[in-house]
Amino acid sequence: MRQLALHAEEFATEDGEGAECFPLHGHAGPDPSDLLDPSDLPDPPDPSGLSDPLDPLGPSDPSDPSDPSEREAAGAEPGSRLVGWTGWLLVVCGLALLPWLYVLATGLPDTASAAHWPVTWVGLDALEAAGLIATGVLAVRGDRRHPLAATTTATLLVIDAWFDTTTAAAGSDLAAAATMALCAELPLAALCAWLAVRAMRRA
Repeated sequence: MRQLALHAEEFATEDGEGAECFPLHGHAGPDPSDLLDPSDLPDPPDPSGLSDPLDPLGPSDPSDPSDPSEREAAGAEPGSRLVGWTGWLLVVCGLALLPWLYVLATGLPDTASAAHWPVTWVGLDALEAAGLIATGVLAVRGDRRHPLAATTTATLLVIDAWFDTTTAAAGSDLAAAATMALCAELPLAALCAWLAVRAMRRA
């Protein structure tokens, strides 16, 4: 290489021209880092403003909450307030009944004759039968409304067991009422309650 450079210098001298000789080794040119200033580069685009090419809806509205729970809470705010006020009203009514329990316990006679006694029990048992049938049919069909029917039916069965045993006369009547409560009404009420709780857990 040195011989080539010397030969190039001799050739330039013979021609009488001041030709410039570029060496083959050494500094080949400016540093690439000096040619491009990072400050001259454009800012990268904001990823939040880019839309997914696979999303046909395009970019989402920033004012729209992306979290489904936030969107549901924002849309159900008036209804939630109404439910809250209703809940407090029920609590107040329940507390107001507590003094009334003392009035009933001290003011009612031990025995009383009731009019339309057969109609009272026939109506209660008819509601229980309707509740059991509705709960069974809805459960077999996989209807999501079966927990409502099951809860109502369980409540009616517990009420029936309570009044059967508390209004029965001592002796054979009380024994029959207790047997019905322990062997039929309360087990059916527990079964309906299990259906309702199971549906709530799966939901």
